[in-house]
Amino acid sequence: MSTENLSQSPEQPPRKPRVAVVFGGRSSEHGISVVTAGAVLKAIDRSQYDVLPIGITADGRWALTADEPERMAITDRRTPSVDQLAESTEGGVVLPVDPASREVVYSEPGSVPKALGEVDVVFPVLHGPYGEDGTLQGLLELSGVPYVGSGVLASAVGQDKEYMKRVFTSFGLKVGPYLVIRPREWQRDESAARKKIVDFAGEHGWPLFVKPARAGSSIGITKVDDLSGLDGAIAEAQRHDPKILVEAALRGREIECGVLEFEDGPRASVPAEIPPPDAHAYYDFEAKYIDSTPGIVPAPLTEEETAEVRRLAVEAFEAASCEGLVRADFFLTEDGDFVINEINTMPGFTPISMYPQMWQATGIGYPELVDRLVQAALRRSTGLR
Repeated sequence: MSTENLSQSPEQPPRKPRVAVVFGGRSSEHGISVVTAGAVLKAIDRSQYDVLPIGITADGRWALTADEPERMAITDRRTPSVDQLAESTEGGVVLPVDPASREVVYSEPGSVPKALGEVDVVFPVLHGPYGEDGTLQGLLELSGVPYVGSGVLASAVGQDKEYMKRVFTSFGLKVGPYLVIRPREWQRDESAARKKIVDFAGEHGWPLFVKPARAGSSIGITKVDDLSGLDGAIAEAQRHDPKILVEAALRGREIECGVLEFEDGPRASVPAEIPPPDAHAYYDFEAKYIDSTPGIVPAPLTEEETAEVRRLAVEAFEAASCEGLVRADFFLTEDGDFVINEINTMPGFTPISMYPQMWQATGIGYPELVDRLVQAALRRSTGLR
């Protein structure tokens, strides 16, 4: 246990590190973030850490929430929200803006602000824009508060699938055929932008996957089997992000691998395979989180294939300058090549999510996984590193 930065006195033993679990947020993945936070709050060792749950509402308010993980679960196929957990409809939590202080303050209109104590590390379990994309990480860097997971650059690269693919290509990792339509292209000449997609389909064939370029949890993604479904797919993707990504379908098996930062560097878990879900066209949001389509852990691969995908997962982690944790998603093609689809710098983190399941199969259970991530954050400083 690292306690170098924790205040202490001769009369008192060192206090426990204080972990602020920040969750919710303004993205379309708000509900899954709340579910993830519930799992983390339940697993974190209260004998080792003091915990402060902070929820960000869908409109961006930082709220003090109840520390009640049992209320943060999917119920009747509906995800929970921070508004359901907030202790007040108006009060707000404010992080320090002075790196010399880690004091968190809570205030309500007409009341004297209340100090909530110092925070030693933030565990941000936000998914998607305004949390996983480097924005929150930048705020924490300015505040001088250590945090779990990747820094500003890696978080931004991990969120933007276009630049993620560009980085991977520059490091020699194989990516599938893709096309990006930026908002200005669509605004300048919608018919020309649409024609680019049609021409892409002519070159690579149907089906195509049309998705938001900067979203996750398979939200806003449509599998398009022919021209008739294209306009609806574009509209659905743009509902979540004005920048869209179009990918050619790859024939092969979906393989995932977890990466975790240890004291001596990143290591990969045993991989998992995501079989085609019976009731869904592909591994979409409902298949992942509502119907909990099970993955196969460990993946039925040869020793050589297992070693290769673990090597590539760590290589992707290093290529994007990641820290803490990553889930790397691949296709194992019919030609026997591993093609990287994407990384997630804050992957789904409920106990049934693939990232914890892969580490469980590797020998690291969920509570230990949470502890290792907090310890890795405590070892790092903020700023250039």
